[in-house]
Amino acid sequence: MNETIKNAGLIFMKVGLHAQESIEDIIQRKQREFEETGSIFWGYGGNTCHPLHMVQPFAKEVEASGNQVLIVMHKMNSKHAALPEIAKEYCDDGVSWQPIPKGIEVRGSRFALVLDELRPKEFDLNLGELQVGVGPSRGRTADKYLRGQADKGCFLYKPSERSIEENEPIVKHIDLVARVKAPYAVFLRD
Repeated sequence: MNETIKNAGLIFMKVGLHAQESIEDIIQRKQREFEETGSIFWGYGGNTCHPLHMVQPFAKEVEASGNQVLIVMHKMNSKHAALPEIAKEYCDDGVSWQPIPKGIEVRGSRFALVLDELRPKEFDLNLGELQVGVGPSRGRTADKYLRGQADKGCFLYKPSERSIEENEPIVKHIDLVARVKAPYAVFLRD
C-alpha cells in the first residue's frame, strides 16, 4: 500500500451487481459520467455511511488535517437485483433539493458519494490496519466492524500494534479507487 493510501481517509465499500446492472457496466457508465460532467455520483444504501452523520463529518475532518478522502472498492458477488429506480433529485443537507446534474444517473440508491475520476487500481488492504474514523464505533478495527451486514465504512490507516503471530490479517483485494470530493455524500430521491 502506498503512502497516499496510508495518509488518506478511506471509505471502504464492497461493490458488485446493483439494480440489475453488472459492476463492469456500472464502471463504464460512471467513467462516461466523469468524462461528460467532471463528477460521479456513486450510489449506495445503508446508514454506516450516512451522508450527514458519517461521511461529511469524516471527510471534513480528514481534509482539515491536510489529507484527501478516497473510496477504495472491493469487487464481490452481489445479488442486488432490485428494479432500478433512477434518482431525479439530490441534496447535501437533507433539506434543499436540486435536480441531479445532466449526464449523471444514479440507480436504486438512497445516497451517493460524490467522486472524481474512477481509476482501476489493484492492491491488497489489510482491514486489521484500518480503524473506524467517525461515529460511535470510532477506533474499532475495520476487520471487526465489517463483520455481518456492514459492507462499507469510513476508516483511517493505523498500523497494527499486535505482533504478526497475534495478528490474523483479513485482507481484501482493492480493484477501484476514486477521490471523494465536496459535498462528499448526498441524499437521493426520485
